[in-house]
Amino acid sequence: MKERAYAKINLCLNVKGRRDDGYHELEMIMVPVDFYDVLEMTPAEETTLCNNRSYIPVNEKNTVIKAINVLRSRYGFENEFACKLQKHIPTRAGLAGGSADAAAAIRMMNRMLRLNMTLDEMIDCAREVGADVPFCIQSRPAYVQGIGEKITPFVCHPDFELLLVKPRRGVSTKEAFSLCDSTEPLHPDCMKMHEALVQNDYDGILNSLGNSLEDAALQLVPEIRQVKEGLRQLGFDGVLMSGSGSTVFGITKNHQLVEEAADLFHTHKLFVRKTKILVR
Repeated sequence: MKERAYAKINLCLNVKGRRDDGYHELEMIMVPVDFYDVLEMTPAEETTLCNNRSYIPVNEKNTVIKAINVLRSRYGFENEFACKLQKHIPTRAGLAGGSADAAAAIRMMNRMLRLNMTLDEMIDCAREVGADVPFCIQSRPAYVQGIGEKITPFVCHPDFELLLVKPRRGVSTKEAFSLCDSTEPLHPDCMKMHEALVQNDYDGILNSLGNSLEDAALQLVPEIRQVKEGLRQLGFDGVLMSGSGSTVFGITKNHQLVEEAADLFHTHKLFVRKTKILVR
C-alpha cells in the first residue's frame, strides 16, 4: 500500500508564549501544498525502513517507526512492516516532512489492520509522535492552536501559485524557539489570515502574512534573508518563511514569474519547488 505524505506551509504563525510545561502556545494558519513524499508499507516478518536519502535515520528516530511503535503500544498488534520511503520534502525546512510521513503511516495502518480509528483517535495517536503530525493526518487548510493538537479545518479556494526556496542550511526547531523566547517576536493576526483565505481576498492574504519565528531563524541562518530579498526583487507579491524555517515561499498570480524564478534559483543549486495550496 502506498500513501502520499503532503508538505505544509504556515501562512501565519503566532507564538503566543511559553507554557509551564516547556511547550509553546501557538496559533497558526497551516495549509498543505501539492508536494509530497511517498510511503509504501507492506506486511513483513520484521519491521524495516529504507529510503532514498542517506542522511535520513532508519531506526526509532524516524517518525515512521515512531508512528508504528505508538500504534503498536495502543492496539497491541504484532504485525510487522517493510517500509519504503521516497523522500522529496527536505529536512529542517519548516515543511513538516517527517510529520507528514508519520501521518501517512498512521492512515495506512488504520486501513491495513482494520483498526477502525476515528479521526479524533488518529489525531490523538499523532500527538504522541510530533507536534505537526495531527495537522498532517487531514492535510486540509486549518486554523491550528495549542501545541498543534487543536485543529479547525476550513474551506478556501486560493488562486495563486507558490515557489518554495530553501537555503542549503536548515534551522533547528528547538534553537529557533529558544531564541524566540529571548526576543520580542512579531505577533501576526492569524484570524485575519483565516478571513482573507475564506473570502479569497488576495490583498488581505498578502497583508496578513507573518511568522513569529522568522527573526530568530534569520539570526541562525542569515541566508534566509538573501532568499527573501531575492524573491521580492523578482516581483513576488508576498514572501515569508514557513514554520521554523529555513524554507521561504513566494506568492504570486504570475505563472511566468514562477517559472523564471525557479530557473534562476536552480542555478544557485538551492532546493526549489513550484507548487500550489492543496485543496480537496
